[in-house]
Amino acid sequence: MRSLPVSVCTFLTARCRWFSRAVPLCGVILVLSTCLSAQEATIVGTVADQTGGLVPRVTITIANTQTGAVRTSVTNNLGHYVASGLSIGTYDLSAESRGFDLAISRGVVLNVNDRVRVDFQLKIGTEKENVLVESIPVAVQADSGEQSSLVSGTQISELSTNGRSIYSYIILAPGASNLMPSFQPPTPIGANSSVSFNGNRQAHNLYMLDGGENDDRGGAGSSIIVPSVDAIAETQTLTSNYSAEYGLSSAGTISSALKSGTRTFHFSLWEFFRNDVLDARNYFNAAPAPVAELRYNLYGFNAGGPVTFGKLYNPNRTKTFFFYNMEWRKLIQGQTRIRLFP
Repeated sequence: MRSLPVSVCTFLTARCRWFSRAVPLCGVILVLSTCLSAQEATIVGTVADQTGGLVPRVTITIANTQTGAVRTSVTNNLGHYVASGLSIGTYDLSAESRGFDLAISRGVVLNVNDRVRVDFQLKIGTEKENVLVESIPVAVQADSGEQSSLVSGTQISELSTNGRSIYSYIILAPGASNLMPSFQPPTPIGANSSVSFNGNRQAHNLYMLDGGENDDRGGAGSSIIVPSVDAIAETQTLTSNYSAEYGLSSAGTISSALKSGTRTFHFSLWEFFRNDVLDARNYFNAAPAPVAELRYNLYGFNAGGPVTFGKLYNPNRTKTFFFYNMEWRKLIQGQTRIRLFP
């Protein structure tokens, strides 16, 4: 198998086609995106005073700590607010109303398809005083009955897997059973996605990428596009009782979100490899039979940051960002066989 490059931009994964002699040609496309996300998360909550009375018309400010993007919402007459369409990341929230101290909640983490509750209790006081509430690291999901399993981008990049395929992570969800081999390359064609959730058919699974369908309808439940795992911000596997918006699937829904640029520039390089020099001899291949040849190299880079032209455009680095990923995959896999001859 020859080198297979894969490039990924925000909201876009460019696939490469094999031409003569399996030489891949891949177009490099750069996509600039605003602070919009196709992978939505939601924050809901209630604002009350010290006596438990609901407070209407309270201004809720929601700021993304990574991009600086700010959203505002206002509580209704019952003191409730809903902020939907938020991108994944970490947020600081504040509740402000005349005659009450400013209430702040920091470090609210939103993951793929999350619905997080953040309630405020306002204290009567002057407008110069602030009440700071640190976010709870682990919160109980009480706003929906879905059963899901989340794998973060750090876990995807750093956990050791045989082949670095996204399928190696979805089988860790509760209720998953599979017939996958121990090793498979991270490719859409030829990869094995034989995983069943709660006894449902594997062909009834649904794969999504940045909120769009990424399911190969003619491939028995596999992905059309398999981006680099180092380009994935996180993957959530929904197994049961999930929202009706995922009604295309009767089994599991595997929803992944690509990484995005932030207010600061980031660049990273990596290489993962396997080599037969590091492998033990097969038990059935006695010396002097050679060890089966294996050369597996997977290397690439990530680059991301704000799109700014000084004072002419986006001087505060809060509007437009870019993210680019490029990865090469090389695999040479041999076999040793024992045959009897007269």
